[in-house]
Amino acid sequence: MTPVIDTSKEYGLVLEGGGAKGAYQIGAWKALKEAGVKINAVAGTSVGALNGALICMDELELAQQMWSNLTYSQVMDVDDTKMELMLEREMPFREAVKEAFRHMSEGGVDVTPLKDMLDKVVDEEKIRNSPVDIFIKTFSVDEMKELDIDLKEVEPGQMKDFLLASAYIFPLFKNEKLHGKMYIDGGAINNVPLDSLVDRGYENIIMIRIFGIGREKRVKIPEETDLLTVEPRVNLGNIIDFNPKKSVRNMKIGYYDAKRMVYGLKGKIYYIEENQEECYYLKQLVQIPESSLERLCQWHHIKGSAESRYRSLTELILPGTALELKLSREWNYKELYLAALEATAKLCRVPKYQIYTVEELVGKIQEKLNRMLQEEREDLPAFTVFFDSQPEEELS
Repeated sequence: MTPVIDTSKEYGLVLEGGGAKGAYQIGAWKALKEAGVKINAVAGTSVGALNGALICMDELELAQQMWSNLTYSQVMDVDDTKMELMLEREMPFREAVKEAFRHMSEGGVDVTPLKDMLDKVVDEEKIRNSPVDIFIKTFSVDEMKELDIDLKEVEPGQMKDFLLASAYIFPLFKNEKLHGKMYIDGGAINNVPLDSLVDRGYENIIMIRIFGIGREKRVKIPEETDLLTVEPRVNLGNIIDFNPKKSVRNMKIGYYDAKRMVYGLKGKIYYIEENQEECYYLKQLVQIPESSLERLCQWHHIKGSAESRYRSLTELILPGTALELKLSREWNYKELYLAALEATAKLCRVPKYQIYTVEELVGKIQEKLNRMLQEEREDLPAFTVFFDSQPEEELS
């Protein structure tokens, strides 16, 4: 595949805050790195700042290992089993409330484990010597203002403190003074630090969204700025759900979503490589067996001769299918075919996280359909017949 973005350029990355959702950012970075996308700056808030440090250090393998094994107790001083029961809503309500009040009475959850992890993974010298610039957001309680920090310019020995300051989720985490001052999570004021790069004149920017909790500051984008976005189309989970399985899942989602952007992949659910003209898709929709057309007509309560049924296909059935699939009024045949293709693939439980050509995805659907009983196939929506390869005599 050939990237649709200009890989001769250097890009700044914007990484928003979002706690455990941050695994997504590492998956996206992996895809960018594999595609040869060059990074010259990172701006991060909260978990975005921590991931930004790993990107600045160019430590992809370390980042993947860390997120693949990250548990609640490696971030907070909590019991992993209790946290899992609480987040899965399997802990009795009274016990969950008691646990929450205990942490509140202690001023929040102790994040000493997070400090220890930063000591292990953050290499201050590597960051200072990196060709990648790094800027992070936090909020100074003493000065009551947002701080936009060039991490390479902080005093020696304070880099990890400022990374921690950016991630102090208020009021969840117990807050302690860092070098005599109080800070809270930068997301309280600016969770998507796009302005850090725009204000410094970076013109090619990739923003990796994870939709964490926090304020999204409005930023005026200059005309000369090229802003690209990678974002999830599924729920990444709870911001404190530091579960290794979910982190691995979110890294995989980030990886494929970044590939969607880099290679211009189509699809809202799947990742589809396609380069056909619209006439190709019209042909696929109208050149179907008589038995398939008959089923479509029955579904849409249309009667008549074979000739009139084919006319009804383009005049009534395809528009009706577009309505069924909730396409916009301006739909075209390519959009209709791909929407029906994805909906059918989902119904057939074709694995999602893989890049398919249109023909490959149709083939996977046909494999699934051919293993179904006739009764099971008849229970599927009528548009699935566009991808059914079963001989007509078997369908009659």
